[in-house]
Amino acid sequence: MTHPLLDLAPLTPAHFAAVERRVAALLDTEQDVVITQGEALLPLEGCVRGGARAGSTALNVVTGPYGQTFGDWLRDCGATVVDLEVPFHAAAGAEQVERALAEHPEIDFVSLVHAEAATGNTNPVAEIGEAVRAHGALFMLDAVASVAAEPLLPDAWGVDLCVIGAQKAMGGPAGVSAVSVSARAWERLAANPGAPRRSYLSLLDWKERWIDTGRKALPHAPAQLEMLALDACLERIENEGLVTRMAAHASAAAATRAGALALGGGLEPFVYSVRDAAPVATTLRTPAGVDAAGLVAEALAADPSLPLIAGGGALSKEMIRVNHYGSDATRGAVLASLAALGAALAGAGVTVDLAAAENAVSGSWAVDAS
Repeated sequence: MTHPLLDLAPLTPAHFAAVERRVAALLDTEQDVVITQGEALLPLEGCVRGGARAGSTALNVVTGPYGQTFGDWLRDCGATVVDLEVPFHAAAGAEQVERALAEHPEIDFVSLVHAEAATGNTNPVAEIGEAVRAHGALFMLDAVASVAAEPLLPDAWGVDLCVIGAQKAMGGPAGVSAVSVSARAWERLAANPGAPRRSYLSLLDWKERWIDTGRKALPHAPAQLEMLALDACLERIENEGLVTRMAAHASAAAATRAGALALGGGLEPFVYSVRDAAPVATTLRTPAGVDAAGLVAEALAADPSLPLIAGGGALSKEMIRVNHYGSDATRGAVLASLAALGAALAGAGVTVDLAAAENAVSGSWAVDAS
């Protein structure tokens, strides 16, 4: 008995290369695209370990937990790391990056997260990229959360290594990811004796065994189901229109922020400025004396499918995340999330105004979405 998810014909090199071209079109890039067979931490670590080495000095912009992880990897490579730490309720500024580069002219590698879903902020990559390009450092960007939720233009912004994942705003699979690699980045990786080789972390293996040989034979068997899901995800975005998808995420973010403020009960946006708030997720600060993890657990008890989660680590006591990305970038998901949070707050004895929240969501929604 055949099964549609199990009895599949092997994925051909031509099909694999076609998916790469679709990713390149999504990113509007002329750079090489490598589709890596694992979650996005795989290419992120590969980029860090290939781009940095002993003797390097790296500027690591920290606006959330992923920036902290990059710093750990960079130190493990033997690089000297300059951490530019930004409060998690804000975003990095190009002037801060320019100052750090001026103070440390030896910096040759810069790592940045575009949108930090974990903290709900997003960074001005175009302006930061201009500063990095003027300095001459290699620029690595984690765009896993931002891709398909807000503009992402690695070529125009001078990004040398741009890593994406499909599981958030793209609405695709989690087990496959991709990175666009500039010619300058390939040169840096090839010149680094410590860059991963003959390794799952190696981007150079893909270049030497796949790209440089004309994409005729895959280096190893691809994750077939994930590749097919990625292909279908990219096709859906093409049919829907990237602008339409980004507009839905922007509406979801605006509506969640406005609805939470109108709901009352002491909920406040964790990211202070709308300009710094990511469209992929909205983080909220709970009122004094209300445990965020407990509140989320109470809200999810009524509907476990809601896109709600408490902040990680120490933030679990004060931060709630509304992950309105992918299939949850809808008015219905936002309203249901706020209603559940409102009910949980009311159960804790806090006064809320659900009708006001619903009106605020409707008034803030800028696209026609359910």
